[in-house]
Amino acid sequence: MELIAKGSHSLFHSNFLQVHHLKRSMFSFLYSPPTSYFGFFLLILLSYNAFTMFCVHIPKSSPSLFNITSPTISSLFMNSQLTFIQNSTQSFFFSNIQWSRRVKKHKCSLRSLGSKPHFPLSFFHARLKAFFNNTSSSCKLRFFMTWISPLKTFGERELLSIESLFKYHPQACLIIVSKSLDSNIGTQILRPFVSNGFRVMAIAPDFGYIFKDTHAETWFNRLREGNVNPGEISLGQNLSNLLRLALLYKFGGTYIDLDVMVLKSFSNLRNTIGAQNFDARTGKWSRLNNAVLIFDKKHPLLFKFIEEFALTFDGNKWGHNGPYLISRVVSRVSGRPGFNFTILPPSAFYPVDWRGIKSLFRDEIRSKWLVNKIEQIQKESFAMHLWNKHSRKLKVVKGSIIDSIISDCCIFCNN
Repeated sequence: MELIAKGSHSLFHSNFLQVHHLKRSMFSFLYSPPTSYFGFFLLILLSYNAFTMFCVHIPKSSPSLFNITSPTISSLFMNSQLTFIQNSTQSFFFSNIQWSRRVKKHKCSLRSLGSKPHFPLSFFHARLKAFFNNTSSSCKLRFFMTWISPLKTFGERELLSIESLFKYHPQACLIIVSKSLDSNIGTQILRPFVSNGFRVMAIAPDFGYIFKDTHAETWFNRLREGNVNPGEISLGQNLSNLLRLALLYKFGGTYIDLDVMVLKSFSNLRNTIGAQNFDARTGKWSRLNNAVLIFDKKHPLLFKFIEEFALTFDGNKWGHNGPYLISRVVSRVSGRPGFNFTILPPSAFYPVDWRGIKSLFRDEIRSKWLVNKIEQIQKESFAMHLWNKHSRKLKVVKGSIIDSIISDCCIFCNN
């Protein structure tokens, strides 16, 4: 019996040692550098999986979905939930990446479009005040333009627009709100106008000052903080839509796009918008445009425009924050007391729409439509929108209607 006990004890001891050696070898294997890295990586994956599982929001289903008795239905339900979780996790992950990239991109755009704020007094305000005060004796009309594109794209078309403005408003003051033009090269581009006594200045926008004490201020602060989706449409284009409204609200005057040719004096126009399209059946406008806006300072309609921009901004729909915004608001406030403004027919600023603009650049047989259009422009039009998006690449053919308009608007023709 003693021998049996000793043998059992030695066998137990031998097995214990083998198990102990096995544990040591396993731990040494796990803690060896290649395997430990693998274990650490596996731990990260498990942690990430747990994080995504608990952070994805699954919408509440109706109570009937949870009254499941059939094992088959229960299995299908669980599989669909798991698929939903996986898809939600992936879309959540990738949408976050896209959002952060988009916000970063448009924050860079903000820096490139505007000037740095100066406190306690805005440098923008100081320059603007000095400009208007120095020319107050002869500054009969105030005009504003915006240029949010690179300087290299500022060409003859834009210069002709400025020429046409001063041809019919030689005593006007023009402010071009633009960071790219507020530069040494920009000064050289505008020098011929200044040298000939015309009052024009380019100045980089101070968005904080321009939007202050309006609904645009809150919206813009949220945009800078990354709490507004800027969308796929150019942020500069949408900021230009908002800038023109805020500038007119704060200072009053006339805003025109740099692809608008002025054909007559605006001196008798006040609180005016132009219709882009007109419904011949009803005799009413069907769409307005914001390429030309003429308003008094602090006009209530401008306040409504800015409010609408801030509350309904959508960076993915073309025109939603521009012409369509103007149309929406005007259709709501028309007839209300306190909103005094005039809507001019399309012939005033948009005698030819974007679909017909090409015909004015060609020297061709004058159709009845063209002959009637020329007569209408001469009699009724204060300006002509050239729809740059559709006409920028078109060449001005000698003898065309546009060639004739340019000759009439030119003030540096002999240079």
